[in-house]
Amino acid sequence: MKKWVWLVLVLLTAIGIISSNGSFWHPPQVANLNPVPTTKVNNDLAASRQPSKSPNVDPNKLFAHVQALSYRRYTEAERDRARSYLTKSLKQFGWLPTLESFEGGTNVFAQQQGTDPAAGAILLAAHYDTVANSPGADDNASGVAVVLEVARLFSSHPLPRTLQLAFFDQEELGLRGSMSFAVNKAHLKNLHGVIVMDMVGYGCYTLGCQKYPARLPNIALPDRGNFLAVLGDTEHLPLLNAFQQLEQKIPPVITLPIPLKGMLMPDTLRSDHAPFWYQGVGAVLLTDTANLRTPHYHQPSDIPANIERSFFTGVAQIVVNATTKLLGKERLESQLTSPTSLP
Repeated sequence: MKKWVWLVLVLLTAIGIISSNGSFWHPPQVANLNPVPTTKVNNDLAASRQPSKSPNVDPNKLFAHVQALSYRRYTEAERDRARSYLTKSLKQFGWLPTLESFEGGTNVFAQQQGTDPAAGAILLAAHYDTVANSPGADDNASGVAVVLEVARLFSSHPLPRTLQLAFFDQEELGLRGSMSFAVNKAHLKNLHGVIVMDMVGYGCYTLGCQKYPARLPNIALPDRGNFLAVLGDTEHLPLLNAFQQLEQKIPPVITLPIPLKGMLMPDTLRSDHAPFWYQGVGAVLLTDTANLRTPHYHQPSDIPANIERSFFTGVAQIVVNATTKLLGKERLESQLTSPTSLP
């Protein structure tokens, strides 16, 4: 994720922005952000209160993916090694991945066809490359691991909506992989929503560990990094609201609706959700706020030991719960949830 992505996002909490429908932009929806009594989220509590009809993530399997990808993924050889791991893992889960090359890189794509063609598709995505000097545990092996866990959990039952998975290359060099993907009309056909994860593994619970830009107005904002930020465009609010309306959110979720596809706020366009906004497709970005929270951003210290495992597990479960809802699994005989109607 590029630096200063969140500069304008935070400023938006202090001012009103006129949205595309002429009404004032509403402030971010903030879940309960009361200080936690311990330095970590209680995993047992999180597991016990998850909606019973969503599959539960396996923290060990989730973290094993981060550990397996704990090396610099910058050169072609390093990225090819990562692609091999991705394709092997997907095949083990019963998926049939394909490699999609573009100038300078290769995306990995897989899908499970839905039983109702009219229901369209939901895409989950994360970039797998890193900057030159970092092993990228949080940026972005964490996002990759969540997509792989979704692949494992949603491989055994037919789904009403088509579930698609993508691992983008060359995000750190200008969103090249997602741009190549999003201009392919075949990929956009019946695509009803995209969930992009870019840095979802770092939480902090001490006063002042969550940073904001200098000269920020004196407004109420969390001073602990115990929340997941979800950014989406105002033209596709049902997708964004799917994360705000979940029954259980550990960690808490802050949803940030962005008007006019980010045209007034270019810093909100610096991850793999942006190319889908350009194409008029609803997309959300899930993140731990990157350099505004973690001191390991784009550093050699971005290693698995610095992932906050309880926060990371909680985020993964939020993604699974939202995916369950968006896929319309209420039509199945098991693991049912309420549907969310997308445009």
